[in-house]
Amino acid sequence: MAIEKRDFVAPFQEAVRAQYPVLRPDSTRGVTIGPDGPIAAPPQSTWRFSDVAGQWRLSLAPDFLALETTAYTSRDDFVARWRRVVVALSHHVGPQLIDRLGVRYVDRIHGAALADIMKLVRSELSGIAGSRVAARVLHAVSEAYFSVSEAQLLARWGRLPGNVTIDPSAIEPMPEASWILDLDMFRARTAPFDVQRLVDETRSFAERIYAFFRWAVTTEFLERFGGEA
Repeated sequence: MAIEKRDFVAPFQEAVRAQYPVLRPDSTRGVTIGPDGPIAAPPQSTWRFSDVAGQWRLSLAPDFLALETTAYTSRDDFVARWRRVVVALSHHVGPQLIDRLGVRYVDRIHGAALADIMKLVRSELSGIAGSRVAARVLHAVSEAYFSVSEAQLLARWGRLPGNVTIDPSAIEPMPEASWILDLDMFRARTAPFDVQRLVDETRSFAERIYAFFRWAVTTEFLERFGGEA
């Protein structure tokens, strides 16, 4: 509950301010549906820290810490940034347990490249969006759950029409049609909060996700979008 208080969060802010100097507090209110109808939950404060360009955002709330970016460059860079914010959390908030750890990547194809979807991803994923009737397809999204060691991987892929999203919190709608590959690996199990274990698991999840991504896309995809074949 102390995370709701500005004075308590101030030392954490100082620890991350060099990379995320912009602070924009946010407040959300949830609703619980019970036998007597909907019940409004008390508002919850979320502290949003970001870089000046708005490409990196760090969010701290009473029940979660999240790091997200639209300017991803490499797994090493992301994990290094994640380590720094988890260390800051450990020093200044001191959580004892973690209930869930998740890593999520969203890739998106749009514009002229959308017409070449069959050349860019495997046929198992292009599906009807890569068929002769693709021009008439408005919305076609598939999903699959995979069990990976002690974690799970949720994969969603397919074509979205303009101004539509399957998850407003992570995939912003855009005016034109697009094809998405949304990979979310997570572990939902209560465990002691340990910085090194969190960092190691984050890297492991990211590597597993990349393995799926590398299987899903073709060499032409990598060459067209600047990857390494």
